[in-house]
Amino acid sequence: MIREFYKLNSTEIELMLKAPVLVCILVAGADGTIHKKEIREAIAHTQKKSKEALADYLREISQDFEDKLKILIQVYPQEFQQRNPIIMQELSQLNHVWKKMDPRFCAMVYQMLKELAAKIASSSGGILGINTVTDEEAKYLALSMIADPSKL
Repeated sequence: MIREFYKLNSTEIELMLKAPVLVCILVAGADGTIHKKEIREAIAHTQKKSKEALADYLREISQDFEDKLKILIQVYPQEFQQRNPIIMQELSQLNHVWKKMDPRFCAMVYQMLKELAAKIASSSGGILGINTVTDEEAKYLALSMIADPSKL
């Protein structure tokens, strides 16, 4: 159990653990196709242990990330126009969860999710796939459905 989750119920814990996968599906699938390169970038980003305060959280979410992603893709509608509003609604529930947790931890998770979105968006497309964000991905890059916990 991640110690920062001690005040959360099981649904809130599940959301916290799903959030990076949902961000991956939202951003990578914004153009209608989730590319393997985008999945690899998401996995690599979540496996980084550079932020010691997030080490337990990152370790937990990076376990079987691709399997979790495949399962969730099957749960949501295949068409991104139908899928993305559902994911955005689910991610917006983090705003309520933030209030139950340490604000510093929440701010680091929020920053990690934004960095994850940016890494995924820039991982494919363009000439030789170099740092080009599609217009569709750009719509979701800011993760505007999630409030910055440092400003709550």
